[in-house]
Amino acid sequence: MSDSSHNPEAPRSSGRVQAAPRFPGGPSPDPAGSHHERRIRSFQPRRSRVTASQGDALRRLWPTWGLDIDGLRKLDLAELFADETGPRPDLPVVLEIGFGMGEATAQMAAADPGTGILAVDVHTPGQGNLLGLAERGGLTNVRVANGDAIILLREMLPPESLDGLRVYFPDPWPKARHHKRRLIQPEFLTLAAPSLKPGALLHCATDWEPYAEQMLEVLTAHPDFENTQPDGGYAPRPAFRPFTRFEGQGLDKGHTVHDLLFRRAETLHEPAREGTGTSPRS
Repeated sequence: MSDSSHNPEAPRSSGRVQAAPRFPGGPSPDPAGSHHERRIRSFQPRRSRVTASQGDALRRLWPTWGLDIDGLRKLDLAELFADETGPRPDLPVVLEIGFGMGEATAQMAAADPGTGILAVDVHTPGQGNLLGLAERGGLTNVRVANGDAIILLREMLPPESLDGLRVYFPDPWPKARHHKRRLIQPEFLTLAAPSLKPGALLHCATDWEPYAEQMLEVLTAHPDFENTQPDGGYAPRPAFRPFTRFEGQGLDKGHTVHDLLFRRAETLHEPAREGTGTSPRS
């Protein structure tokens, strides 16, 4: 029996009783547990009913196409996206944070089978739904990750391993006191940049005007990202981002959808220290 007081590598107990998995062999209810510091969450876990087909997909497909974000190891993306031919070291991989029910993710995967999509969410019905869509569509280029994308970026992704990052319609946290929970913040961009390859595309979309304005301001000011638009503004919706029901609902309410397309700079910059300028990372 292991004892964390004698094994420095063993995670310390938080004193909480670990919840039993809802779907044995499927996603963990709290994959990172007490291994890593808690932070202000940019997402709100939702308890929703899982249909029979979604539950079946979670039980059968999670061991092959699912990933718990436990923060305890570095991922080998070539191994993660291995197929019947073996590891795929030449497969470009894009990280998608927050995929909802997965319809748009499945459409993008089907339209671009030569790109792997690592799709992260905490919504169990959506995880099961995307797995089912991937199986029915024969989409071997989709992997579904369960947990906090911050821990994935900080602890589990090797440097310059991603060819793109997609954040579509994140929670806008409209109340002023909740703005600190918005995902697109300077700290998040600084965390994400090292995992992106030089020139990798960061694509955000939102139908919440104040959040779009904040995104544009924050991205424009960050030295590790460059706007793809010559005028420094929003981008037209690219053809590879499908039109979704969620987007349609926003448009029906009179909202305007804004896309932001930024590229990771060729050279990353260290955060400026007091009394010094900003210097590039070595």
